[in-house]
Amino acid sequence: MRCIPGGRAAALSLILAAGLAGAPAHSADAEVGGVRVPERLAEGGHALVLNGAGLRTRFVVKVYVAALYATEKTGDAAALINSTQPRRMRLQLLRDVDSKSLDGALQDGLRDNTSAQDLAALKEPAQRLSGLMAEIGAAREGDVIDLDFDAQGVAIARNGKRLGRIDDPAFARALLRVWLGDSPAQASLKKALLGN
Repeated sequence: MRCIPGGRAAALSLILAAGLAGAPAHSADAEVGGVRVPERLAEGGHALVLNGAGLRTRFVVKVYVAALYATEKTGDAAALINSTQPRRMRLQLLRDVDSKSLDGALQDGLRDNTSAQDLAALKEPAQRLSGLMAEIGAAREGDVIDLDFDAQGVAIARNGKRLGRIDDPAFARALLRVWLGDSPAQASLKKALLGN
């Protein structure tokens, strides 16, 4: 074994220590409501970063952990809603939820954050959403529902299995307003999704 002179050995030790310090010993994932929320995701070749995550409760019952991913972090709800870049809303269920309840909550959120005139124009995609929610059937505790938003619309998946798409940019914006609009599903959740 070859000896390294003292000064060089110390320098080598410092370089190695600095390199190890730069490498994370564990991921920077967050934890919300006992659920691990990844700091980064990849979607369609795009790297997405966690914009924010929070807990959706109804009365005192924990319903799901919502995590919003975007190409870059922002606290601007309008920028997230109107972006044409990929975004993902991930819902990890903390209890069993039947598809009618899930769809009902989404439809209520659409009504609460969309003018009557715009809602009438979005009737067909809203019905398509109801159909996709019906395909989910009874969602179980631990299930993950992903809503992937892009410039053309929104795709919906359950536990990584794609259920379908709704190609309507105006509807995609309206759906994202369920969480980020002026009358969100839960004000504290909106704040958390915006990284506050």
